[in-house]
Parts: sequence; C-alpha cells; structure tokens
Amino acid sequence: MKKQHTIKETASIQGVGLHTGVKVNMVFKPAPINHGVKFQRIDLESTPVVSAEVNKVVATNRSTTIQSGQATVSTIEHTLSALSGLGIDNVLIEIDGPEAPIMDGSAADICQVLEAVGVEEQEADREYFIVNQPISYRDEETGSELLALPADDFQVTALIDFNSPILGHQYASLEKISDYRDEIAPCRTFVFLHELEQLLDQNLIRGGDLDNAIVIVDRLLNDEELDKLAKRLGKSEIKVEKEGILNTVSLHFENEPARHKLLDVIGDLALVGRPIKGKIVATKPGHKANVAFSKILRKHYQEQRKLKGKPEYDPELPPIKDVVGIQKMLPHRYPFLLVDKIIELKDDRVVGVKNLTFNEHFFQGHFPGNPVFPGVLQLEAMAQTGGILALSGVPDPENWDTYFLKIDNAKFKHKVVPGDTLVFKLELTAPIRRGIVQMKGTAYVGNRIVSEGELTAQIIRRTENE
Repeated sequence: MKKQHTIKETASIQGVGLHTGVKVNMVFKPAPINHGVKFQRIDLESTPVVSAEVNKVVATNRSTTIQSGQATVSTIEHTLSALSGLGIDNVLIEIDGPEAPIMDGSAADICQVLEAVGVEEQEADREYFIVNQPISYRDEETGSELLALPADDFQVTALIDFNSPILGHQYASLEKISDYRDEIAPCRTFVFLHELEQLLDQNLIRGGDLDNAIVIVDRLLNDEELDKLAKRLGKSEIKVEKEGILNTVSLHFENEPARHKLLDVIGDLALVGRPIKGKIVATKPGHKANVAFSKILRKHYQEQRKLKGKPEYDPELPPIKDVVGIQKMLPHRYPFLLVDKIIELKDDRVVGVKNLTFNEHFFQGHFPGNPVFPGVLQLEAMAQTGGILALSGVPDPENWDTYFLKIDNAKFKHKVVPGDTLVFKLELTAPIRRGIVQMKGTAYVGNRIVSEGELTAQIIRRTENE
C-alpha cells in the first residue's frame, strides 16, 4: 500500500487494563491525512491528546507508556501493532482510562473490530522510513539486540531465549505484513510463574487473568501453592498442563511466545511514526530495547527526511554558471569569493558548489595543524549562492548588491575540512518583495548536512550606495 489509510467508520472496544485493572472503553475514529496515530484521554479535563511517537514514551516496565503533560496512556503496544499490521496510518483513539484494554493478551480483538468497519485509502502518499544501511542497537544489561537491514518491504524476525527448559529457544518470522492478521495478531502475551508472583506482590497486573496471558511454569508447584495462586487470581482452581502452561487453554502456535514478542516489536517500532521498509532482526527483544531502537530509527528517519531534498551533484555535467559567470553577477573577488559554480537555478531555488583545498587563505590561521572551514564563512558562502538567486530576477545584476539583514536558526553539525566538496542549497521561503529576500540555506558534504540557517537579505541598486 503506497497511499495513506484510515478506517471507514468509528469502531469501539471495551476491556480492562492489564496492570491497572481499570475498565476502559477505546473508540477508534477516522482521521485525516498526515494525522498519524493519537490517543485522546476523554476522561480528563480538556481531553488532552497524546501522539503515539517515541519521544512521548515515559516508561517501558512490562509495557510501553506515552505521556503528554499530565496525560498518560499505557500498554499501547498491542494497539499500535494491530494498526501497523492492518496498514492504518491515521486514526484518533478516544480512551476513557489510563491504560489500553488487554483483551485476550493479543491483538486479535483489535484487528477484528477494525476490519469490521473497513480500511479506507486516502489521497496522500505514504512517507516511509527506508533502511538503506545496517542500523544496530545492543543493551549490554539485558543482552537485547536489534538490527535493521535494507529490504524492499517490512519484515521482522524475533528470537527469544529465557534460559528456560520449558520454553527453550524460539524464533518467529513475518515475511509479508499481509500475513500479520492470521500469523501474529492472535498470539498472546506470556509470563513466567516467578514473574507472575512478583508482579502480584507489586500490585501490578490487577487486570491479569488466565484468559489474557499464557503463564509458563518454571518451577514445580504443590497443591497448596496452586490453591493459593488460584485464590489470588480469582479462580476456583488452576492446574499445570504437562507442557508447563498454567491454564487449560491450548497454544495457538508452538512458538506463540516468540510470535508475541514479534507482535510487540511491531507495536513499539510503530512509534518511529512512519512505516518502515527494511528487515528487523530482534534478539531477546523487550519494550526497553524496542523503544531505544525506535529512537535510533527515528533519528535516522529525520536525517533521511532532511536529505530527501539533497541536490544531486554530477561533476561531469557542465554548470549553469562557472566562476567567470558568477563574477559577472557578484562583486566578490579573491579571497572572498566562496562559490565555484552554480549547478541549478530556478525561480525559487539555487544550488552552488564550493571545492575546498588546503591552499585556502583562511586555513593558514583557522586552527593551523587541524584546518577547519569556519562556520561563519559557510553562511557567507550560502549568502553568496543565494545572491545569485536574488539577482537572477533583475535585468542588470552587475549593478545590484545583496546585504545581510538577519540570520536565524544557524546550526553547524559537522566539521568541514580540506578536500570536502560543499553543496549549498538555497530556497526562497517567501516571495521577493521590495528587495527583501528570505531563504532557507542548507550545506551538504556527501550525504551529511553540515550546516543550515535561515537568511534574510536585501538587494540594493549599487548607485544607491554611493
């Protein structure tokens, strides 16, 4: 699906929160393009909205929690996983409690209610995060590792190992997102018996039930312990199945625990905010590691988005203006002409190139022994490039000059050194009026943005300055 999608009609679901035990209603509403996934706490004053974005995550203990102001929504991973699995980009989720309902511990019920109202294509293209190089993360404390590799589509493999003779080593893979509904969505959360007892002692999983989690028995229990545990869980009796599962339900898949971990990975990676084109390999994943990896992917996506408009520079192609042509428009001369050629010139955009060599005059005094191209000169080079754009609209550019009025939001992100080729892109942010030129400037070296800034200048006829 290359277009964005939302749901056709409102859908709702009710249940209890796994950890809070609070009954909650969750209503899914269609949302416009570029809305993304947002939760709205309608039980709170002013009904605050919390975006499902990784920078909103405030806790990852046994679930993923997001927050905006005082409003929190926890255990969102199954909901986000279902939305990703069904290819839903835009939806507003009204919720009247602090935690999404756990249902049966899987994403199946959520998928069912969303499929019942239908998914609708919208008139806008999806913007993907495309994995174009290996990206990795490792949590030394837990041993969790996540890796993203280039791939044409979104694929996920999860491998788990809890050093448990009952559970053993397991892995699960999802090669096609279209298989999510049948192969991943029904897979329920699981917990080890020793963890269950600790969580009960911590007053967590107050909404927990043997109907919404698979409990794996990792130690022998006598009848007295089983009766005590049954009482704490509100059951008349419980028993241990021969495969080590503490309830009477059967596993949907032999590797259901690994599949559920894969479900969680998909949900937590949805916090990147964009669908992913790439293969994810997760070893011993957990919410803490998943979210940490999502932050890394989000950062790569933001850099990729900035580079989306990066000019393509082919030194084999003849320039629009060489240095001789530039000197006919600009008054600058050595040692202060900082643009070698113009490779693109449109009504609202210009691209210039500067090749740096060690022989530049400023390297003699700017960090001798460790030469660095000064940031202020990068801004000056941007301004000169922008001057070509500004003066290209007058019939006699040699009779006009451009002067700085203001520089805003200047940022210097990487060192620029001898041997680098700088590519400057200047774009108008507003039409030129009364000689005032407003531009956004970006400087690139290879696939890196090295500096950027918002420049305001004025073009003035040279005779006015005499």
